[in-house]
Amino acid sequence: MTNALRSKESNTENGLSSSISLSIGPGNLHNFFTILQQGFLLKARLGKGVRNILCDQFGINQRYFDTRINTIFLDGKPVDDVDSAIVGEGSSVALSASMPGFVGAALRKGGFYAAMRSEITHVKEQQYDTSVDGLFTLKLYNLLLPEIGPLFLSSGIILDVKIVRDFLKTTSSAFWAGCQTIQVNNHEVDSSYFFRPEWQDMRGLVLLRVIVTSLPA
Repeated sequence: MTNALRSKESNTENGLSSSISLSIGPGNLHNFFTILQQGFLLKARLGKGVRNILCDQFGINQRYFDTRINTIFLDGKPVDDVDSAIVGEGSSVALSASMPGFVGAALRKGGFYAAMRSEITHVKEQQYDTSVDGLFTLKLYNLLLPEIGPLFLSSGIILDVKIVRDFLKTTSSAFWAGCQTIQVNNHEVDSSYFFRPEWQDMRGLVLLRVIVTSLPA
């Protein structure tokens, strides 16, 4: 049994099948944009507003949040009040910078056209238990991908192992050449690990951490 598999027990206790940590150069960051757009799970203290979750718990700068993240969807509905829009277990949050045209203006949080979409705007509907941690889905779009994507990748995102397996299966030799270190369950491995039967047969959720060693100026 490999060292990586010996550490699997501790991950299982946390509801995870495995943890993967990659250290990459900035040229490899774009490879993860599709995953960030499609959505990934984050563990947080839920029952809090969108601002609390993103700024207080995940460290997004308050000024950046107010000025750069212009459009927010919670469970498919645009958000205006970022403090009363409560994130609960299984919620889905989507973030975007400014979008062009009337649609972008209409969906902008707290914007001039907010009153015109009152029927589809998210309103506070229920209270959530704040005493336990839980999982919610986050999706990032357009300019936010390179700007705050590394923040979430470095703290760790949770994905179904099938998503990670399919992603790694389609990566190029250039991707692996740009990986400076690869760890599975805190043990260093090489890319051949992801072609072994134990990885191919794995089920469940995986914690993926991606550290970008240096970002473009």
